Amino acid sequence: MRAVVQRVREARVTVDDQLVGAIGTGLCVLLGVAAGDSPAEAELLGRKVVGLRVFDDDAGHMNRALDEVGGALLVVSQFTLHADCRRGRRPAFTAAAPAADAQALYEHFVTAVRASRVPVETGRFQARMALSLVNDGPVTIILDTDELRAA
Repeated sequence: MRAVVQRVREARVTVDDQLVGAIGTGLCVLLGVAAGDSPAEAELLGRKVVGLRVFDDDAGHMNRALDEVGGALLVVSQFTLHADCRRGRRPAFTAAAPAADAQALYEHFVTAVRASRVPVETGRFQARMALSLVNDGPVTIILDTDELRAA
């Protein structure tokens, strides 16, 4: 499971020009599910995302987590995070989980982060979405459960 996490001042996602999710200050999470990922990995990644200390404290250092700043999460499914671009110019997506498996784990991740009691908005799984955000910093962090398990 892989996530691109961006600290944002605001973020919103639309489907067919209709707003389906929006947040103010918080984290925008692009979430890619790989074949073979598990619910345990979704929970591990969810804990890591919610606990990231990437918000400024009073001294201007990144030292506060999402709940400490009253922030929210916008979680958007993104199977293309598992693109394989090693050969040719057309990405291969064979490492991405099949849609049914990916949706179940995406929803498991969303449930896990909601349990942390931070507000959570989402995109719409398998929809063509338009994502708008104002990256704050910019702060962008890539998390991968393979690396988190190894740490």
